[in-house]
Amino acid sequence: MRKNAPILAAALAAFVFSGAAMADDHNKPDKKAAAEADSSQPINDTWITTKVKSSLLADEDVSGTKLEVDTVNGVVFLTGTAESQAQVDEAKRIATDIDGVSRVDTARVKLAASGR
Repeated sequence: MRKNAPILAAALAAFVFSGAAMADDHNKPDKKAAAEADSSQPINDTWITTKVKSSLLADEDVSGTKLEVDTVNGVVFLTGTAESQAQVDEAKRIATDIDGVSRVDTARVKLAASGR
């Protein structure tokens, strides 16, 4: 029996340490799961406002407008001045196409004197 003692001790040590390593793996967060959890987070009003503002600035048809963007519970409120009704309509279309936007309110957008 003494002849098998080192083998038995080695097998026991391997078993104990492998169990500890497996238990340690369960306590570490899964990076893939964390990344997927972030991507499934709901879109918030700040993100919507930022995305609408940047999209309006990037569009050459409405970039000359002086529009402020505010978002409350997914509703985008555009306020300011536009050169024409076509610019107002394009701004509304751009904002409507952003993920998370439920409605766009342009009631507070005024047409510039030259656009009337």
